[in-house]
Amino acid sequence: MGEKINVKDIVKRKKEELKQKVDSLKKKGIQPKLAVILASEDEASKIYVGKKRKMCEELGIEQEEYILDKNVNTEDVVNIVKKLNMDKSVNGILVQLPLFKHLDMDEVLDSISDKKDVDGFHPLTLGKLFIGEKETFVSCTPKGIMTILDDIGVDCEGKHAVIVGRSRIVGKPISQLLLKRGATVTVCHSKTKDISLFTKQADILVAAVGRPHIITKDMVKKDAIVIDVGINRVDGKILGDVDTENVLDVCDRITPVPGGVGLTTVLSLLENVVQATIEQNK
Repeated sequence: MGEKINVKDIVKRKKEELKQKVDSLKKKGIQPKLAVILASEDEASKIYVGKKRKMCEELGIEQEEYILDKNVNTEDVVNIVKKLNMDKSVNGILVQLPLFKHLDMDEVLDSISDKKDVDGFHPLTLGKLFIGEKETFVSCTPKGIMTILDDIGVDCEGKHAVIVGRSRIVGKPISQLLLKRGATVTVCHSKTKDISLFTKQADILVAAVGRPHIITKDMVKKDAIVIDVGINRVDGKILGDVDTENVLDVCDRITPVPGGVGLTTVLSLLENVVQATIEQNK
């Protein structure tokens, strides 16, 4: 019988470490600041922005928000980003995804200065990650996954890591982070034939497709580490991509949903803000 990873405890400890860094900066007269742009009516995004605001308050990081309505166009958003790029009091810029459908996501994300790209989605940021440069921001969810693996003492070297999902947000960046740690990485996606053929080989299994309970007990190798990134709302409940209660019969450890990777994603964002603040004040 496996066990659920206590991500709340991990985040609590990491927050204490991060607060010490923020306090140290403030003693030097440096105030870390995050600017958040929300151009969407997506309820999950609004909740997510609220969680970020709450953690910013807990850590002493200043946050300013730009809540835009559906009449906004791509040029309007880009102009806000450019203004924030030039504002020396702003250390990090986050454009909350998804955007209104009529907005050009790539144009908006590409306009963010790579020095303030704390979400890690700028092409230059991702390019640095893919060629293995250390001095770059790591996308928040993949960074959070690595925080969990490190905290529970998983040595990735020589392990077979299987990722289900190939998004720019999770699948692609986490594949690079695991490769960097010496894992053999397989990426499965919607065009993969017989996903279970691969998932059953995984020592480390990352599920990030946004489909409730797509990973079932018979698809998981005995004693695997399972990281469930999925957040799916079904009949008023939040479900992961993994059928957790049944998969617990075979896995070693698994992240819960809710209360799992989502918590480390917010933490990772603010770690990136502090990193950006330090870099900008050297």
